[in-house]
This record gives sequence, C-alpha cells and structure tokens, in this order.
Amino acid sequence: MKTIVAATQNKHKIREIEAITKEFGMSIIARDEAGIPKVEVVEDGETFEENSYKKAYEIMKLCGKITIADDSGLEVDCLDGAPGVYSARFAGVDGDDDANNKKLIDLIKDVPYEKRTGRFVSVITMVFPGGESIVARGEVEGHIVLEEQGPNGFGYDPLFVPVGYDRTFGEIEPEIKNKISHRANALIKLREMLSARENTL
Repeated sequence: MKTIVAATQNKHKIREIEAITKEFGMSIIARDEAGIPKVEVVEDGETFEENSYKKAYEIMKLCGKITIADDSGLEVDCLDGAPGVYSARFAGVDGDDDANNKKLIDLIKDVPYEKRTGRFVSVITMVFPGGESIVARGEVEGHIVLEEQGPNGFGYDPLFVPVGYDRTFGEIEPEIKNKISHRANALIKLREMLSARENTL
C-alpha cells in the first residue's frame, strides 16, 4: 500500500480523505508521522486552488512522497464572495470561530434571508513527486442565518443552512453532513479522478 502524506494536521479531514484513497491502495499519514519539520506554509493564494496546491506541493518537497491537501471556506454572495480564502482568519485571528461568526453576522444582519446565499467550498489537491497533480473541487449551496444554531461541526457550520434542509450544519447529524458537504463532494470527484488513472498509480 502506498503512503500519502497529509499536509493538514486535522485528523477529521485525514479520516474523511483516507476513506476514499484506501480504495486505491493509499494510506494517509499526518505530517508529524512522516517526520516533517513543523513548518507553516503561508497561505497567500487568491483562490482555494492556489492555497491547496501550495500546501500539498511544499510538503511534497519536504518528504518526497505523494502529498494531499485541502483548502476550504465559505463564500457569501452579498459580500462578493467573502470571507472566501480568508474564512479561518476572517476576524483577524486564525481559527477563532466565535469571532469569525460574529463578524459575519454583523456584516449581513440587514440583508434579508433570501439574499443571504452562499456556499461552502473545498478544494483537495494531490501532488505527486514528479510534479503532477490532480485537483478536486466540491461545493454545497445554502443560506446564512443570523444566530448560531446547533452544537455540531465547527467554523461557520452553525450559521449555514444547506439547500433542501431547514437545519444548519451545526444541527444536522454528522453522518448526514458528511454525505452532502463540500468536502464530501470534493472527495466524490477525487474518487472519480483516482479511478480514471488507477492503472498509472
């Protein structure tokens, strides 16, 4: 079985991605398991694709193995696509979910519900030692509410109601979310791409 190095340290993301890659004889290990130094890859790209590729490519250079990375976030239409690639640090501090959610609510509180549309985006990139890469993008459309609802998930999940549902990702059961989410949709595409090139892996 081939070993893939995950650019992320997020065990939840690794578990979701490996559920797909193991079908193709690929097991995923975290960066620290691969003995990679604790370096921070600067996410200065203007798109999810740029950041996802950069994270995967930089870690691949350090380990010389197939590397996979995910970059994801929320795009809100009435904010011209913000927070977008800045989703995790929207309020200024990386990973401060409470501050990010509060800032988002403040910015759209006067916008009627039907115009508070947006989407979660996930871009998963796999980079091979030879420099080749495959990129899978997944999205899920929905509306933004003005009050956090539900204890599940993380980030903007308690504010996001996916199309076809009347509950937020914070209220929807994780096993359901994992079938309809942006990352799930990206993983479906990744499976298709890996299947198409299975004989060359």
